[in-house]
Amino acid sequence: MAALPIASWPDVAPHLIDVATGRKPADMLVRNGRWVNVHSGEIVAGTDVAIAAGRFAAVGPDLSYAIGPDTEVIDANGRYLVPGLCDGHMHVESGMVTVTEFCRAVIPHGTTSMFIDPHEIANVLGIRGVRLMHDEAAAMPVSVYVQAPSCVPSAPGLETPGASISPDDVAEMLTWPQIIGLGEMMNFPGVAANDPKMLAEIAATQRARKTVGGHYASPDLGKPFYGYVAGGPADDHEGTRVADAIARVRLGMRAMLRLGSAWYDVAPQVKAITEEGLDSRNFILCTDDSHSGTLVNDGHMNRVVRHAIACGLKPITAIQMATLNTATHFGLERELGSITPGRRADMILTSDLVTLPIELVIGQGRVVAENGSLTVPLDPWAYPAFAKNTVHIQPLTASRFEITAPTGRNAVTARVIGVIENQAPTRALERTLPVESGLVTGDRAQDVCQIALVERHTGSGAVVNALVSGFGYNVDCAVASTVAHDSHQMIVVGTNRDDMALAANTLGDVGGGAVVVSKGKVLALVELPIAGLMSDEAAPVVATKAQGLVDAMRACGCTLNNAFMQHSLLALVVIPELRISDQGLIDVRTFERTELFV
Repeated sequence: MAALPIASWPDVAPHLIDVATGRKPADMLVRNGRWVNVHSGEIVAGTDVAIAAGRFAAVGPDLSYAIGPDTEVIDANGRYLVPGLCDGHMHVESGMVTVTEFCRAVIPHGTTSMFIDPHEIANVLGIRGVRLMHDEAAAMPVSVYVQAPSCVPSAPGLETPGASISPDDVAEMLTWPQIIGLGEMMNFPGVAANDPKMLAEIAATQRARKTVGGHYASPDLGKPFYGYVAGGPADDHEGTRVADAIARVRLGMRAMLRLGSAWYDVAPQVKAITEEGLDSRNFILCTDDSHSGTLVNDGHMNRVVRHAIACGLKPITAIQMATLNTATHFGLERELGSITPGRRADMILTSDLVTLPIELVIGQGRVVAENGSLTVPLDPWAYPAFAKNTVHIQPLTASRFEITAPTGRNAVTARVIGVIENQAPTRALERTLPVESGLVTGDRAQDVCQIALVERHTGSGAVVNALVSGFGYNVDCAVASTVAHDSHQMIVVGTNRDDMALAANTLGDVGGGAVVVSKGKVLALVELPIAGLMSDEAAPVVATKAQGLVDAMRACGCTLNNAFMQHSLLALVVIPELRISDQGLIDVRTFERTELFV
């Protein structure tokens, strides 16, 4: 079902006034609630809320005069009235589902506004792919705003995506109705070095009076950081230390603290508020990347708010950071983020502010979910043929994954990508590895296995081989994925070459996805036919398959929390320290290609 566009506040202001003053009845009246007022920072008991034309008309102690013969009356019975939650930065594609299915999963968890950056599909399909997700977003029964992808490719010259985005493309996208600003500016060295393309995209966004998203993934808070902030990005979600959050806020950015399926960056940074006393108004909560299993089973922004409270924030402060602060940052304070007159009628009813059970969700003036179940129809969204069949690989044999050692060596010292649990950065490790029959095969005793990047956009047949540590695989196995941020080639990680070949060929056969193979058998498979990134199945079905993926990785010895999310970032050449791309092994500390052997 396509949602009807909500009328603007000025267009319905006369009607809202009539409802607020008792001249006309409300469409809905929520009675006897405890109003969580994110503007004043207080909780007001005995509050009624009148809703009309999809917006809040009045909020006060007794609005029974607004009840008419057709008014839907909901008794809150003293429960808390919380603004609908906002996710300030996220990628739908990381959930392996479409925008529609993402909404199906998160609306029951109380998310009523999202700010999505579809740069994953942009790396495969370019501006055409962004338009597909933009149009789908506009049809949702909640507010889904879109950021124009900024860095496609994310690191020019160090990776090859399936498509690219130009400043002209950005200028065009900024005219589309759902575009709220520029997506995360990942090329932070380019901004600091006055790269004309990056600055042109930022300038176009600023001139359109829209928000420039940031992504500064370096621990260096000196001159490069100063240059990046001077270039114009307005927020950043890549901080992992309390010093990162403090530095961003001091220089006028909004610090976005993320809790994704595998990124646990709230706890260290929230100390900027709880221990250092910084003003919480400049902090925002977000998810960035959420696995479909997390969305369906654990929650979305409600999970982040609960976590932030557990980390020491006052409940109302955590709620402000997931509602009003987000709306203000994107220039939408008068449109959403609070339960106040004129704003979109997005509201949660909950019996507890700490554990935050989501008992009723109102989106744009109607009940959209109750007790964990969606209550509005949400038809599947059809993607066109050009968005499918995007995985082009030549049949691969085990020999394509051989790593040849320098002549005459019986051991080598190699550079190894080191996975860090629950964080996006990696470590640049060095390990001494044995050579067998002239080949380097990894070493399970040192938790080192092979990684390969298979070119999948053009069918060139190119394969780049390297080494990775941290997954803990202890049996013959391989994991392959066409979700490989950001250029979305194919990543294959394995302990033996036969399984690596089978995993890669399996994804070629099904048109993309993620697969776990062990000893010549497929243990788990998630088919992702849309751009090799998203499923065309319902969110609960995808979540079940994705959980099978996690379980299969665990059966192969991997004990990392949500290891697939970290697998999918191993080619992300804009986050230090060491990554793989179709150009080779990349040292992201210097943004240069480096050799496998020391």
